[in-house]
Amino acid sequence: MNKTGRTAAVATGLICAVQFVLQLDFSIVNVALNTIQRELSMAPAELQWIVTGYALTFGSLLLAGGRLADLLGRRRLLVIGLVLFAVASLACGLARWPVMLIIARMVQGAAAALASPAALSLLTTASPEGPARNRALALWQASTAGGATTGIIAGGLLTQYLGWRAVFLVNPPLIALMLAFVPRLPSGAATGGGKVGIRGAALVTASIAALIYGLTEGQQHGFGSPASVAALVAATALALAFIYSERKLPAPMLPPSLLAAPARRAAVAAMLLIGAILAGYVYFLSLYLQKVHHFSPVETGLGLLPSTLTVVFMSTLVTRRLLTRFGARPVLLAGLAIMTAGQLWLAFMITRQSGYLGGVLPGVLLTSVAIGLALPAASVAITTGVHGRDQGIAGAMFTTGQQVGAAVGLAVLATAAAARTAAAAATWWPATGCLSSSRPAWAPSASPSWRWSAPRPAQPSRWTCPHRRNRPATKLPAGLPAATR
Repeated sequence: MNKTGRTAAVATGLICAVQFVLQLDFSIVNVALNTIQRELSMAPAELQWIVTGYALTFGSLLLAGGRLADLLGRRRLLVIGLVLFAVASLACGLARWPVMLIIARMVQGAAAALASPAALSLLTTASPEGPARNRALALWQASTAGGATTGIIAGGLLTQYLGWRAVFLVNPPLIALMLAFVPRLPSGAATGGGKVGIRGAALVTASIAALIYGLTEGQQHGFGSPASVAALVAATALALAFIYSERKLPAPMLPPSLLAAPARRAAVAAMLLIGAILAGYVYFLSLYLQKVHHFSPVETGLGLLPSTLTVVFMSTLVTRRLLTRFGARPVLLAGLAIMTAGQLWLAFMITRQSGYLGGVLPGVLLTSVAIGLALPAASVAITTGVHGRDQGIAGAMFTTGQQVGAAVGLAVLATAAAARTAAAAATWWPATGCLSSSRPAWAPSASPSWRWSAPRPAQPSRWTCPHRRNRPATKLPAGLPAATR
């Protein structure tokens, strides 16, 4: 391997490690939330901000982080983001009060928004378009999948044996190790220059933050609540102001050339859809495994391990070759088609009586094959043909599309599932005259997964119908979401 090849290999390995750690932290914390709530005596309204605060700053600052990476230097911004992330992780691990933990989590999200687009743009600028970039982006997506599942498993083990603080304190030594290799990144990838558009950055950041906050409030308190309505109206107004402002600037934050190509616009739209689907997929599948099959968090992570292995296999060994031979568009369309098949399986083929191998696993594998096809294809489509000076904002568009899609999809799907479950509960046993107006323990509420109630013992006055005793198990009503069936 020549010097250029070694440099590209080091850059790819380091940047994929950064993505692995960022994704690891996002999933590892979710497993520890119940323990955090108990030990810090946090109210549910406070606990939600451990997740919402991170998502709010991360999702809203991604575009600004991508543009800063282009203008101020990608390697420099990567270092700043990683150092800030390590300091915030240390603050989380040492937090003594809920407010300290929440603020540190919001700083973590902001740091990740600086590091993630800088890392992705370093990857794309270090790898020329074609097979080399296809391979690099495939490895990037594989590291994302690996970090997500590893976080679930490691979060359960660390919380059980070392306590919840360990899920945060594991980050600083890992980041210190990565920072030792940062000087080996190509120096040319760290060049930048120009002027940061403060007005455009502020408008787009505030717009996305208002959108995520409004969707979160709507998911938990209803989309007619004053806070949700006000936030969503503000998000729309700020987005319109951003578009109007960008048209007047000689050097806009989001260059019009990025959205001029139809293939890139289609890929961004696909990322919004994929983000929405995947957020609901993980949300409901985790709920189904834990509430219906009574899987522990670690067992849930192991149950999702075939998904991770399939994504890694598809991304690294199959998709990069398909991209080189057929291009991004056919591979992306094939991924979306297979993803549809996987989600239809999970929606209509799973019941309370379904086993893991015969019921859950086929849908998981179909969806995983689709992820391994669609995400690398979308990332290639978004970053191909982009000037080196705009690779940071292009990478941020890819990640922002997925984050915004996830926020919208999870809010809509969780609210719809809660409404459908409530309607089904009111007419659960019409033949016997038994009614129920309360939700079963495994059904979703219009709130994040960490607020689902613990399984309740059977209560004849509420869910145990006297006419149903000693009757064979009955398939749940058709049309319920996968997690509630």
